[in-house]
Amino acid sequence: MGKHSEKKEKREKSHKGLKVFFAIIIMLVVAGAILFALDKFDIIDLSSVKEFINNLKPAEESSSIIDGGEKEPEKPVEKVDIIDLSSVSRPFAVSINNTSPAVKVQTGLNKAFLIYEVPTEGNTSRLLAFFKDIDALTVGTIRSARHNFLDYCFESDAIFCHFGHSVYATRDINSTGIEDIDGFNLPSSSKVFWRNNPEHLDYEHTAFTSIENLREYATSQNFRLEAESPEKTQVLKYNVSDVDLSGKEGAQSVIEIDLPYGTGFNAAFKYNEETKMYERYRNGNISVDHETQEPFSAKNIIIQKLSYTVLSDEKHCLDLKTVSSGEGYFITNGYAVPIKWSKSERRGKTTYTYLDGTEIEVSDGRTYIELFSESKTVTLTPKPEPEPVETAEETVENN
Repeated sequence: MGKHSEKKEKREKSHKGLKVFFAIIIMLVVAGAILFALDKFDIIDLSSVKEFINNLKPAEESSSIIDGGEKEPEKPVEKVDIIDLSSVSRPFAVSINNTSPAVKVQTGLNKAFLIYEVPTEGNTSRLLAFFKDIDALTVGTIRSARHNFLDYCFESDAIFCHFGHSVYATRDINSTGIEDIDGFNLPSSSKVFWRNNPEHLDYEHTAFTSIENLREYATSQNFRLEAESPEKTQVLKYNVSDVDLSGKEGAQSVIEIDLPYGTGFNAAFKYNEETKMYERYRNGNISVDHETQEPFSAKNIIIQKLSYTVLSDEKHCLDLKTVSSGEGYFITNGYAVPIKWSKSERRGKTTYTYLDGTEIEVSDGRTYIELFSESKTVTLTPKPEPEPVETAEETVENN
């Protein structure tokens, strides 16, 4: 009898277990059917439920084990601030007015991550400013294109923005198929560019735009807004930390840089030791943003010496020899070193290297690339040597 009752008890327990198992299965099926119905009739969003469940992960997954068996939080990965190195957004390259009267109304340059200063006819220069992943920003004033600007738009896979064009720029824009936004060709009703004249300048110095307007227009024209990879939009390699050039070959301290672009036009940068930035000057006057009154500044300056010829059009446009090689300087954090540069084809990138052939890394911050005639002289002013401190014995001897 004892064995019989024991077997009977085991069977009853087994039956109870099966009943519980089937009850759970039925409850899950019913719950699933209810959720499906609620999602179908838009009463609940199943994706949010999935997201909630996925977020219910053990806290220890976001930490690592150290030798003592305790869990240590993972350190956040350091990122460059000046641009998002993982972004595939195409930059906008904007032709900025840099003539003497228009400098006082320059706006938005401190939001660019890269700026080229390009020699132009009449002993002047224009700025080609690159903006990426920025929306609400006024930029100006906008001036016309020159054909050599395209060479540097190609390097960053940028959408080219300008107001007007030289005959050579028109020729190359049409032949290369570069995606560009030309205010000169837009109807007067267009909102992409607008006129503003707070300093009572001539009409050609009054065109402004915003990065938001440019992006909206590019979208409306079905322009390609993304590059194949983040690297396609980046000419330079960035270092999260401040680059120290003091131990590099040919290094020298630099507190001021003078670039005489032409008669009556001298561009300069002066080092601010507190901010570790080089502030921009023109003919001895500091250049500031017209809206914010902040000095225009650079963390890195690359001086790229090249040659050019004067073309035979009525404006005597310059033809820069961008597909070539040459010398220059890389300047950051109070020091300069000699460098070399090379560019093998028009759509290719310019490579900047130290004298030993290693490609340079720039500090995290805005970079100005100064395209400067190899026939002219760059002046780099070093930091003054500290006055020697006299010892007590030397003071006695001098007396």
